[in-house]
Amino acid sequence: MKLEDIKTITVLGAGTMGHGIAEIAALAGYKVKMRDISEELVKKGYDQIAWSLKKLAEKGTISPEKVDSTLKLITPLVDLKEAVADADVVIEAAPEIMSLKLALFREVDTLSPPHAILASNTSSLSISELGRATQRPDKVVGMHFFNPVVRMALVEVIKGEKTSEETMQLIVELTKKLGKTPIRVEKDVRGFIVNRILIGPYLFEAAWMVSRGEATIEEIDSRMRYYENFPMGPFELQDLTGIDVGYNIMKEAGFDIPPIIEQAVKEGRLGRKTGRGFYNYKDGGANYSREAGQRFDPMPFYALMTNQAAWLIEQGVSTADQIDLACQLGLNFPEGILRRADRIGLDKILATLDQLYAKHKAERYQATALLRQMVQAGKTGEAAGEGFYQYKTQHTEYQTLKLEIDRKTHVAYVTLNRPQKLNAINAEMRQELPKALDELGKDPDVRVIVLKGAGGKAFSAGADITEFTQGKPYQFVELGEFFRAPELCPKPVIAAIDGFALGGGLELALACDFRLASKRSELGQPEIHLGLIPGGGGTQRLLRLIGPSRAKELCMLGERISAEQAAQWGLVDHVYENEKFEQEVKAFAEKLASRAPIAVRFTKEIINAGADCSLDAALLLEREAFALLFTTEDMTEGVNAFLSKKKPEFKGR
Repeated sequence: MKLEDIKTITVLGAGTMGHGIAEIAALAGYKVKMRDISEELVKKGYDQIAWSLKKLAEKGTISPEKVDSTLKLITPLVDLKEAVADADVVIEAAPEIMSLKLALFREVDTLSPPHAILASNTSSLSISELGRATQRPDKVVGMHFFNPVVRMALVEVIKGEKTSEETMQLIVELTKKLGKTPIRVEKDVRGFIVNRILIGPYLFEAAWMVSRGEATIEEIDSRMRYYENFPMGPFELQDLTGIDVGYNIMKEAGFDIPPIIEQAVKEGRLGRKTGRGFYNYKDGGANYSREAGQRFDPMPFYALMTNQAAWLIEQGVSTADQIDLACQLGLNFPEGILRRADRIGLDKILATLDQLYAKHKAERYQATALLRQMVQAGKTGEAAGEGFYQYKTQHTEYQTLKLEIDRKTHVAYVTLNRPQKLNAINAEMRQELPKALDELGKDPDVRVIVLKGAGGKAFSAGADITEFTQGKPYQFVELGEFFRAPELCPKPVIAAIDGFALGGGLELALACDFRLASKRSELGQPEIHLGLIPGGGGTQRLLRLIGPSRAKELCMLGERISAEQAAQWGLVDHVYENEKFEQEVKAFAEKLASRAPIAVRFTKEIINAGADCSLDAALLLEREAFALLFTTEDMTEGVNAFLSKKKPEFKGR
C-alpha cells in the first residue's frame, strides 16, 4: 500500500488523544471513523472536535468553510465491525492497559481488511506484543502522538520486532501528511524515546530526591523553570499530566516507586484533574519563587537523562540528532538533552553518575558503556571538540571554492574561485558547493553564509560550456540538485553579485535567500542563444519572483539587464555603489547574524515550505514553530533584554 492508497482512517477511542487524532486526520482530508464503547463517549469526542475546529477558525487558522467540510469527514460510531470494515489505517487510542489493547487488537485483526495497518498510540507498551496478538505483525506499528494532538508536532513511529520496513515508511509518510514530524524508533524498547528520557531520569528522580530529603518540591521546580529554562518543573508537569500516568507506566514495568508518588496515588491526589497533587489547585496551585531554586543542583537529572539517551544510541534505537529533536518537540526542552550534555561536559556527567551509584547502589545510576568509552576517548563534549556531536571546525579543502569564516561575527564567506573562467560552474564546483554549504550548515559558529565570486568581474558567468559536449542527458537532469543547495541550507545564504550573474550563475543566485548587487552588475538568462532554456530552476524561480511576463522576457530574449532594473523588477533586493559594495554586504550579513539564529532558521524553513503548501498547512507550520521558539534560551534573552532596555546577546540555544 502507498500513501495515496490511504482513504479511510479509523480511530479507536474518542477521548483526549482519540478525538485529537481524528481531528488532524480529517483536517488532512481523510475520511475518518471515530469509535468508542458508548454513544455518550463518541458524542463527547465529536463535540470536542467541533469546538476545537471552531477555535481554529476564530483564530484565522482555518476558514469557516473548512470547519464544516472537516466535520463532514468524521463519522462517530460505536459498532467496532462497522468502524474498521473499510479502514486502510486503524489507530488505537484506548487506555494504557495492555490486556485491553491486546483484546482490541485481536478483534480488530479479524474484522479489518487484510491490507489495513494497525497502529497503536501507546506511549510505552510493547508494539511487538501487540503484533503477536494478530495474524499481521508486519503491519502492526507504534504511532505515538503527544497531547494536545492538534498543537504538538511530534509523533514517535515505533518498529515492533516483526514490523516491516514498508509499514514503517508508510506511517512516516502519513505522519508528515498529517502535518507532524515523525521520529523513527528503530527498536521496541520501554518508553520509546521521549518517555524513557522523561519519566525515570527526570520525573521520578526528582521524586526520589524529595523522598530522601535532599531538596523540596519548590526548590526543584523553581530551578528547572527559572534557571534551566524548562517549560515547568517535574512536579508541576506531573500535576498537569496526571501523577497516576507515570506511576502506572513504571509500576507495570516493575520499577520501584518513590514514596512521595506512592503516597499521592494512594490518597487520590493525582494532580490538576483531582484538584490536588503535589500542589493544591484549590488554593493557588503551583506557586513558588525564583529564589527557591537558586541553590539546587540539577546535575543528577542531566546525568540520568543523558545516560538513557546514550543507551538508546548504544542499542541502535535512534541517533543523537533524532533524540534531541524528540526532546525538543515532544517535551519542549530548551535544547536537545545530548547537545546540553556536550555543553556541560560528558566527563562531568559520568562523574555524577559514578558518585550517585557509589552512594545509592541503584542500577539506574550505572553509566552505559558508550558514555564511559566516549569519556575515555576524550570525546567529552563541546570544549573537547567532539562529544555526541562534532564541534571541530576544520573545513575541507576545495579546488574551486575558497572558504573564510569570521567567528567573531558568525559570518562565513564562500567564494566561487575560478576567476580565469569568470567563475563558470564546472563539474568539480557542482560537487564541492553542496558539500561546503552542508558543512557550514552544521558549523555551530556560522549563522550566515555569503556566496560571492572571485576576480571582481563576475559572480558567475554560468555553466562551463566546454563541458556541454561531454555530458549525458541524465547528467543534465541532475544539474537541478546543485542549484537547490543554497535553498536547502538551514542557514540564510546571501548572493553577493558583483559583475556578471548569467545563466547558471543567476540560477544559483535565485536559490539564495537574498540577492545584493553592485551597480556595475548585469544579470540574465542567455541560454536561448544556445538553443536551450534555463535548466537549473531559472524558469520556475523567476516566475515566482518576478511574474510570468518578465520571466519570459528574460528567458526568451536572453538579454542582460542592469542591477538597477533587476531591483525594480524585484529580482535583486539591494543595489550598492561599486566602491562600497563589500562593506555593505558585510554590514548586511553581520546584522542578519546578530539576530536570534533559531528564529532565523525557522523563518527560512517556514517561508520556503509555505510557498508550496495550502494556507491552512502553512499557518499550522508557522504556529507550531512560533510555540516551539518559546522554549529557547534566545527567546528568554530577547524578552529580558527588551524589558531591561539593552541589546540581546543571542546564543542560538
